[in-house]
Amino acid sequence: MKKIHWSEITPEHVYLNRRQFMVGVGAMVTSLVMSACTEQTKGTASAPTSGAEPKIVASTAEPQAVAQTDELGNELTDYASITGYNNFYEFTLYKEGVAGLTNTFQSSPWEVAVGGLVRRPTAFGMEELREFEQEERVYRMRCVEGWSMVIPWIGFPLWRLLEEVEPEPEAKYVRFETLYDPAQMPGQKSGVIDWPYVEGLRLDEARHDLTILATGIYGKPLRPENGAPVRLVVPWKYGFKSIKSIVKIDLVEEMPTSSWMASAPREYGFYANVNPSVAHPRWSQATERRIGEGGRQRTLLFNGYEEEVAGLYEGMDLREFF
Repeated sequence: MKKIHWSEITPEHVYLNRRQFMVGVGAMVTSLVMSACTEQTKGTASAPTSGAEPKIVASTAEPQAVAQTDELGNELTDYASITGYNNFYEFTLYKEGVAGLTNTFQSSPWEVAVGGLVRRPTAFGMEELREFEQEERVYRMRCVEGWSMVIPWIGFPLWRLLEEVEPEPEAKYVRFETLYDPAQMPGQKSGVIDWPYVEGLRLDEARHDLTILATGIYGKPLRPENGAPVRLVVPWKYGFKSIKSIVKIDLVEEMPTSSWMASAPREYGFYANVNPSVAHPRWSQATERRIGEGGRQRTLLFNGYEEEVAGLYEGMDLREFF
């Protein structure tokens, strides 16, 4: 199937109408009947889930996306699954429990401070972030635990934000940090990892056009359980790299140590590129379970984005730089 360029997905008139629609945040209650994660101690990660597919109760007011499939023809994961089946350890270790703990989460007002090795350090409010041209990007999301989704994000390429702050020549990496607020995020009272959550990208990865800052899904603003009000999405990497509820972005010279690297360095490297030939120490990554579909399917190198991103890693041993 012919790949569709992202600029073809959302016509300008649709985008303008969508921005007006995105002013309000709709409420949705989702529930699951399957426990997906078990309790962890610091320095461990959750095992992939198995068993029956989660049963999710959808809202009667189902939001709509412009696209109906991704560029490979995969159907979109339904909105209720995306909002009801997720990892967000700042709230809880249990996927089905996240939405119930985010009802009072305050995502407004919100600022993202962008600094470090830049000429123009700036604190961007959400109103300013939404002034960047928003577009729909349908991406596959592959969790390191072995499950996946197809998600119609709303957002903009990260490189546009980086252009605004003008990186210094010494900048080689981008460090991201999540909100630290245990009063609102009860999971941060646990010792699963050292809070706040930290992630990082090489600067060329951050500048790649596939890398976006997402502000919504299915044409609606992000819900707290999905990382409101703004999160990173890097579709060729395992999902834990796509840090949620970002409050700080710094450009730095040295490779940042991400939270999972610090907690379990044998299991989680800096790159975390989807690679079916490199097993997790505790399970295979050769196949995945698409949420909402039966059975398992073959996992694709770089999550199917090999043509776009393989050049970033030319000459690197993908087994060594996992």
